[in-house]
Formats: sequence, structure tokens, C-alpha cells
Amino acid sequence: MIDILRRRFGLLGRNISYSFSKGYFTEKFSDEVFTGNTYENFDISEISHFTGLIKNNPDLKGLNVTIPYKEQVIPFLNKLSKKATLIGAVNTIKFTKNGKLKGYNTDYYGFKKSLKPLLETHHKKALILGTGGASKGVAFALDELGIPYTFVSREAKENIIDYNLINATTFDNFQIIINCTPVGTSPNIEASPDLPYEFFTDKHIAYDLIYNPAETQFLKNAKERGAIIKNGLDMLIFQAEKAWKIWNK
Repeated sequence: MIDILRRRFGLLGRNISYSFSKGYFTEKFSDEVFTGNTYENFDISEISHFTGLIKNNPDLKGLNVTIPYKEQVIPFLNKLSKKATLIGAVNTIKFTKNGKLKGYNTDYYGFKKSLKPLLETHHKKALILGTGGASKGVAFALDELGIPYTFVSREAKENIIDYNLINATTFDNFQIIINCTPVGTSPNIEASPDLPYEFFTDKHIAYDLIYNPAETQFLKNAKERGAIIKNGLDMLIFQAEKAWKIWNK
């Protein structure tokens, strides 16, 4: 049966011309089964413009949310799913039949599903590079997998270490290193998080949420030392399909 209803979806973010989501859903909607569905970028300079965006686009049915609004958008929503509440970040918004906005997090699902096949018994603890909205979904997934983790940031705070503290002992204790920062994304592809890469081994997993380029400098450096590497493409695909299910349930 061909869906002839016009339904609009989109991505909320800032400087998002590179958007994975737009390309992914545009291709998905090219199938005649999804005739009438459209997907577009909503690039706003600050979150205060969100209210006007919603008012001016009353036929929207769903939004994905990316940097830097995964946390900032929450006060503008009417309701959060239980998991989005626990995570404290939203990357999917559903426009309900009664006109309410409900926030969900599918990042954690995408990350968990993409990481799980790589795990072996010696992968016991994780370092999460970055403390933004994306890192919260990653942390929640690690909690569900029973993997303890520590956050890394440029400034040490409670339960957060800074990059200067990372050494050989750190790499002995943490076998999964996850880059949740934008460092290394296109066009600044030669940049990488400030780590002592010589301590990576074949017992480590290096996971980068970035998918463009497919192999970041972070992943290249880890790969040279024998680490298992994984970029964020599968995570994005899994979370996008989860968002699609939410919009259609």
C-alpha cells in the first residue's frame, strides 16, 4: 500500500549542512512506499528560535536533534520518555496527535547495538571523551551493558578527569575509549583528542561517534597500535531507524 499522505520530518541543529539524517531519510523516502514523506534541515543559530520554528511548521510530525541542542531543547518539550529523562538528553522528538512534543533518546540504543558485537571478556571499563549530550546516551548504554566508565574533559570536575591524567596505567584499566567530542570531524580531519596513543593495544576498542571521515585521526592512531576501531555510522543508522519507529507508533 502506498502512503500518499504528506508528512514532514526534519533535523534540528546548528551548522548541519553535512547532516547524516537528511541524506539517510531522503534516500529512505525515495521508496514509493514512503511517497509523500519529506525530510529537511532546520538550522537555527540558538535554541530560542525553536518556538518560532514549531509555530511556523504546524504540519511537522517528528524531528531528530543534534549538536548543540540535545540538552537545550528539553525545556521546550511537553514530555520526555522515561529513558530520555534518565539520560538527560534528547535526539528525537515526536509530535503527538494532540499537538504535544515528546522527547526521546535513541542515541543510547544505536550506540549499544553497534558496540555490543565488539565486546569481549577483557573489555571491562570505558573512558568517555566529552561530556555533552551525546556522551550521556553513551553512558546510559554502558550502564545497561554493565560496563563502568569515567568521563574525560578539558577540565577536571567531580567524577570527571582531565586529559593530562591519562597515562599507561589508565590504558591498562580502561579497555574501551569512546570519542564523543567533535574533534576530528570534517573539515578538521587532522585533529584528534589529546591522548597518549602509544598505549593503545590489541586489547582496546577505539570507538568514534564521528562518521565523516569514516576513519578519523583518532581511529587511525589507535588502529596503528592494533586496537579494534569503530566509527559512528552504524550507531546513526540504528538510532535513525529507532526514531522512525517512534514517529510511526
